[in-house]
Amino acid sequence: MLGIKRLGLLAALVLVGVAPAAAAQAAAQPSTQDTQYLQAVHQVNLFEITAGDLAQQKGQDQGVKDLGAMLKTDHTQLDQTVQQTASQLGVELPNEPSADQQAVIDKLNSASGAEFDRLWVTSELAGHVQAIQATQTEISQGSEQSVVQLAQNALPTLQAHYDELVQLANKLGIPVPQTSASGTPSPGGTGTESPAPGGTGTESPAPGGTPESPAPGGGTTETPAPGVS
Repeated sequence: MLGIKRLGLLAALVLVGVAPAAAAQAAAQPSTQDTQYLQAVHQVNLFEITAGDLAQQKGQDQGVKDLGAMLKTDHTQLDQTVQQTASQLGVELPNEPSADQQAVIDKLNSASGAEFDRLWVTSELAGHVQAIQATQTEISQGSEQSVVQLAQNALPTLQAHYDELVQLANKLGIPVPQTSASGTPSPGGTGTESPAPGGTGTESPAPGGTPESPAPGGGTTETPAPGVS
């Protein structure tokens, strides 16, 4: 009988020791910054996959068609990593682009010919500036290593996309935001309803969602709004 009591006490002590560890593990959730970045970059990927399809179907210039195919492929691959990382961290991802992104998709669906090409390139330039700035923010402010690593891996691809878009815009005579010596978009921007990764309460424009996009180099510059010549 005494042995049973001792076993019961030992079990209780073991449980007391385990409980704090289990509680600590349960409390180890990704930060607001990490969570919002995963959600935001997933929506960017959803937008880019759809926009890439539209470019291949409706683009008048072959460069628009080819770049649309590349963006779709790259963002599909990136989103596989985003979904895997989010699943491991228990982060719920949105199942559709943001309202601003969807509005751009609707405008692209309604456009054709040279107007489509101009609208597509304009919205892609703005979207990639914002995606790059959000990714830079995650790299500098993120706390979950797997998400920071994802952002570090994504940044060169996003910057390569931006460079390709600049070249295409120059070819088609479409205004491009100013670039710094490094050509890297810098944090900044004005608000829409999409929360900015970082959880600071500042708001970050969704791709194509506002006519004024942050200029690579530290300021803002007027970029033609979709549908405005």
